[in-house]
Amino acid sequence: MTILITGIHGFVGSNLVSALKERHSIYGLDIISPEKEGVIKTYSWDDVGALRATPLPDIDTIIHLAGKAHDTKNKSQAQSYFDINLGLTQKIFDYFLQSNAKQFIFFSSVKAAADSVEGAVLTEDIVPKPVGPYGESKIAAEEYIHRQLSTVNCPLKKVYILRPCMIHGPGNKGNLNLLYQVVSKGIPWPLGAFDNRRSFLNIRNLSYIVEQFIIQNPLSGIYHLADDEPLSTNELIELIAESKERKPRIWKINKSLISFAAQAGGILHLPLNPERLRKLTENYIVSNQKMKTALGINQLPVDVRTGLIHTLSTF
Repeated sequence: MTILITGIHGFVGSNLVSALKERHSIYGLDIISPEKEGVIKTYSWDDVGALRATPLPDIDTIIHLAGKAHDTKNKSQAQSYFDINLGLTQKIFDYFLQSNAKQFIFFSSVKAAADSVEGAVLTEDIVPKPVGPYGESKIAAEEYIHRQLSTVNCPLKKVYILRPCMIHGPGNKGNLNLLYQVVSKGIPWPLGAFDNRRSFLNIRNLSYIVEQFIIQNPLSGIYHLADDEPLSTNELIELIAESKERKPRIWKINKSLISFAAQAGGILHLPLNPERLRKLTENYIVSNQKMKTALGINQLPVDVRTGLIHTLSTF
């Protein structure tokens, strides 16, 4: 297969190149275009503009990764998310519809579906309720894809909207870094009484899933991506402590006392407030069953604990 990957120099893009380069011909599309091992050539976004006599080769599959990542510190301007996450999607999807490419894989996010999970597990049946410009820009990009598809007759083209949960792997600490720093400094985790569970996605599982979509060419649709099992925050802290060869320090302070402290923190503008407590202790379990059924997968190659231990070993 000949594959074009946007955002090829990012964390996910670099890992996809490593996973796919031996069996597929890879081209890149990015804001920068240095040579990259395994990539035949990297083009700029100007090469796609207006579909003018473009030098892009015939492509079988377009994987659209380029976008603005979620800023957990909330320092980014809201419009910048739409300019990038929606704007670039419009440009590359319009190109896809007029090209000979047969598959389009768009990387959205579970945050396009829900900021918090209502019920036991997040599935593709949910009516999207994103909160904040990151999730809102991703769902706007999804909606643009659906609108454009409804106006053209292209039965041979397949479109996959993938919504991964938190991706991790060597070279990308992500939100794991906060917990890692807490454990590394020997600071006790005071929220051990909250037995919340969250889904993660190992980069090797992600790369495996993407290649299966390319090879198997299942039905178009929205698919949530996650490892096979969720993990509790307490279990994650135990894994981090194991990676540091030390005992975990988990304090199970009474939930009511913690909640009272968070209420006081909200009034006094302290680091622990009700919203932060909710984020730290809520469940966010993502179902990967629709994806596994579509691809005939019984079990992903990397289990959640093995994957996280490998990631943590590189911090």
